[in-house]
Amino acid sequence: MNNADTVFEAARRFQQAGTPCALVSVVKALSPASAHAGDKAVVTADGEMHGWVGGGCAQPAVIRTVRQALADGRARLIRIAPADQPQERELDEVLEFGMACHSGGTLELFVDPLLPRAEMVVVGNSPVAASLVQLAPRVGFAVTLVAQGAKAEDHPDAWRVFDRDDAATVAPHVGRGAWVVIATQGRRDLQALGLALALDARQVSFVASARKAQVLKDSLVTAGANPAAVAAIVAPAGYPISASTPEEIALSVLAAVVSNRRGTVAQAGEANEAASARADAEPAAVNSLASATEASAASSCCGGAALRSQAERLPEPALLEASPSTGKSCCGG
Repeated sequence: MNNADTVFEAARRFQQAGTPCALVSVVKALSPASAHAGDKAVVTADGEMHGWVGGGCAQPAVIRTVRQALADGRARLIRIAPADQPQERELDEVLEFGMACHSGGTLELFVDPLLPRAEMVVVGNSPVAASLVQLAPRVGFAVTLVAQGAKAEDHPDAWRVFDRDDAATVAPHVGRGAWVVIATQGRRDLQALGLALALDARQVSFVASARKAQVLKDSLVTAGANPAAVAAIVAPAGYPISASTPEEIALSVLAAVVSNRRGTVAQAGEANEAASARADAEPAAVNSLASATEASAASSCCGGAALRSQAERLPEPALLEASPSTGKSCCGG
């Protein structure tokens, strides 16, 4: 019997280092298999193994299954049994590997992926940003807050807090494939967008009206940013749920991020496109979704008349430099 404490300690180290791994447990063993029911191992995608779940015949099938489980996040039950020729087939939700090994014996193993927590970077010192920092950890995100002058003690739910928004400070600490949400509420919008483009993010979402987002995107491209990366910024962010309060906006943004994480990006994109179309056709009928599509003057949180009138009065350079808040807007338009 292997030392379970050693296996769990290895799993803990991998988790702390952000290394995906899987816990493999022997469910059933028929002689003359070398492993026994209850034996365990923690295995990484590159084949590093701590513990014991069988010898040379079992390990290739285990490593192959671990890679599949880490790729899609789904646990698997596998059976490794003697066969004249190596083969693989699925029987009643059990993946069976026929192995032409001289030792014989049959093993059934449960492969349970242990994935690092998904990382979300929230940029901005706004009510929406604060609400996201509180909500996102409840659905499994490790949240990094980036906000000028932020204090860690003011954000106990955050995994990390950076009080500067320059890429040199933040980028070395953010893992590849994080979800980035910009909720700057009109303060340091361009700086936040520049930071987001410097991160190797899986998706960048911007809490802003469609009009404001386009002005800022154009400015980024003019300044030399990669046009494809700029075009990929999701704005308005979130789902159209008629959100009004900062908490509701944060909820809609978080729902869209979870949808992207779980692979339902098409539906999210269709929802945003539909919201934008309704906003263009019937501006009084659609409220902000997380950052607001161009919404009604009376109830939109990000795209109302107050923002539009300010934007129209300001010369474009002044708008880009200052990105002023409306003062009462929940997301800064």
